[in-house]
Amino acid sequence: MTTTAHTTGRRSLREWWNNLSRVQQWAVLIPLVALIYALPVLNPIIITTEPGTDFQIAMFEIARYALIAIGLNVVVGQAGLLDLGYVGFFAVGAYVAALFTSPDSALTKLPFLAVLPIAMVITMVFGVILGTPTLRLRGDYLAIVTLGFGEIVRLLADNLSPLRGNQGFQQIGAPPGTNDDGTPLFNNTDGTPWYWLIVTIIIVILVLVGNLERSRVGRAWVAIRDDEDAAEIMGVNTFKFKIWAFVIGAAIGGLSGALYAGQLAFVNNQKFDVVTSMLFLAAVILGGSGNKVGVILGAVVVAYIPLKFTAIAEWKYLIFGLVLVILMIFRPQGLLGARQRLLTYGRQAYQRLLGRGEQVSSDTALATEKNGGVK
Repeated sequence: MTTTAHTTGRRSLREWWNNLSRVQQWAVLIPLVALIYALPVLNPIIITTEPGTDFQIAMFEIARYALIAIGLNVVVGQAGLLDLGYVGFFAVGAYVAALFTSPDSALTKLPFLAVLPIAMVITMVFGVILGTPTLRLRGDYLAIVTLGFGEIVRLLADNLSPLRGNQGFQQIGAPPGTNDDGTPLFNNTDGTPWYWLIVTIIIVILVLVGNLERSRVGRAWVAIRDDEDAAEIMGVNTFKFKIWAFVIGAAIGGLSGALYAGQLAFVNNQKFDVVTSMLFLAAVILGGSGNKVGVILGAVVVAYIPLKFTAIAEWKYLIFGLVLVILMIFRPQGLLGARQRLLTYGRQAYQRLLGRGEQVSSDTALATEKNGGVK
């Protein structure tokens, strides 16, 4: 009974949202976005962290996980490719930011904001290098190869002397700007500016990824995810579109790694292990693979719980593992599973179908009335 009521309520909410015009939807979203921006300043008592944990830094961590989850969702949720080594792309972006901005590096120093697109391009190249020989594999074989990629990146960081191993890079650059007292606006002790920057980037990427989902590329990804053999028979160049998914996911992962390096102002080889990659994947699976809002919710849960309840932080891997097992038994689609709907012109088709149904009902009622109540 409870499950049925919950499903009905969610369907009614979805229908209400779909019936709103774009202007009305933006009228709802703008106050919500404003509230999200204001969270580090408001520091609501309901969600604030314990005294030993800085709330603004915690909000940055949550936003960082959300950005990572959106990128991984392109690979896992949209294209259906199981990637266990996504932390490798994250690490590449972090090291690019370190190499081009830290005084510990011998490379030419560049402004931090100029390094962000460079990090995205370099991780896209790594995505092509990894994807070209491996994306003809499927399922468990692809998962093992991507897991190996993440480990290779970590081992390279351990053993290549220019990457400085455990010693790492310090004084990594940050975006320009100063406070009223002359101190840098973006620093590693105040998470608020970094949070605002990442939320802005997330909004831009959500718009771009949403448009991509409704394009020919998005339809191809859904076809590959549902049945790759059937998609190939119908003429979809599955290999090309899988490469596209890998490249786009890699770019977002590299961007998130560069932002992480800038906020922390330090990078070494201890931040990019397999367990971290599993947390990234857990955020996508927990929230709902294939649903952008769902993976953001999953990222919030995965990042926020250990920061809110520090007493259980060391048990987070066990806790999230148990939660995922239970979730896969009772709700395998995640907290907010992907909807099966038209990706292109879905709203117009839905409204036209609804209008046609209302017209048929009206014509039937009129005919019944003319026939004296006999259909």
